[in-house]
Amino acid sequence: MQSNSNPFNKLADQEFSFNSFFNPKTGEYLRTGILDQNEKDTGIDAFMSSFPHLLDVGIMGHCSHGLSGRCSAAGTHCYQSGATVQQANMTLEDFKSIVDQSKGLAFQFALGGRGDPDQHENFEEILTYCRDNGIVPNMTTSGYLLDESKAALIGKYCGAAAVSWYRNDYTYKAIDLLSSTGIHVNLHFVLSRRTLEEAIKLIEDRQIHNKINRIVFLLYKPVGQATDEDILTYDERTRYFFSLIDTDYGLEKIGFDSCCVPGVLNSTHIVDPSCYDACEAGRFSAYVTPDMQFLPCSFDQSQQWAVSLRTHSLKQAWNSEAFEAFRAHLRIACPDCDKRELCMGGCPIKPAITLCPDINQKKEVNEQDEIQN
Repeated sequence: MQSNSNPFNKLADQEFSFNSFFNPKTGEYLRTGILDQNEKDTGIDAFMSSFPHLLDVGIMGHCSHGLSGRCSAAGTHCYQSGATVQQANMTLEDFKSIVDQSKGLAFQFALGGRGDPDQHENFEEILTYCRDNGIVPNMTTSGYLLDESKAALIGKYCGAAAVSWYRNDYTYKAIDLLSSTGIHVNLHFVLSRRTLEEAIKLIEDRQIHNKINRIVFLLYKPVGQATDEDILTYDERTRYFFSLIDTDYGLEKIGFDSCCVPGVLNSTHIVDPSCYDACEAGRFSAYVTPDMQFLPCSFDQSQQWAVSLRTHSLKQAWNSEAFEAFRAHLRIACPDCDKRELCMGGCPIKPAITLCPDINQKKEVNEQDEIQN
């Protein structure tokens, strides 16, 4: 990784023949296509990197917010089962070992897990160790128990922070506390069948908090405490929601996780596909659990593709048979679709969430066949 007068740090991936760039001040991330023998960009996207550019590090093993009952009271179904599961937080020693293995190879860490990272007993040490080793920490918080001293640490060391949308006094307080530090604050909104109309109204009526940089919609996944009944279906109302991106306000204020890419791809007209990545799990990002299991994605709560970092290095785990088995789903999905390079066939963990008319139509046909049989 290099840094000079150019604001971007550069990583040259020799194994897969592409370059990537990250601006630690703004969070901008750029990636070339595969480079030919003359270092000319072919325009063909690399399928994966030789090491994850983003590590989602689950430093929290338990959640004060969830255990208090406030999460459930807000109608949220935690995919990490924070209201019922209580485990030890990641140790500082384990966290440092992850940083040591990632130095010069990863641009940023997303701090998370089963709880608010700002409640970790070694929160300040975690943030400073990241920065001391050239890695930008980012994080999401419910805002519950967040105080001025923790907010100041986030503002000093993090690249950006997100506040989860719990429609509560501590939600607004967290937005005020964090924005007062000068840091970019996003709002994380879980998009489901139950919350779709609320999301539409927020955008139509331009009700997004004026101190919020962007509202980032995270697609609902039926794992943990979440159930199938709130899965968003790709119907007329869902298409309308995504079409709201095709406005000046939408382009300025809305963001999505990669799980939403099929919906964006099938419902918008002016969003440049070069601006988004389809499922990057196991390709450019991965998740570490508090007890040092390495997963392609944090939503693999059954740990079907887990590799222990007690017995493997990050590099070994990244190149493991388990991770390659996960990638195989993305490599072969929807082979006859002319959009497969842009959406990778949707979610390998929970295919039912994929916002694609073709996949939904096939699902309906299969369900009808089962009924008839």
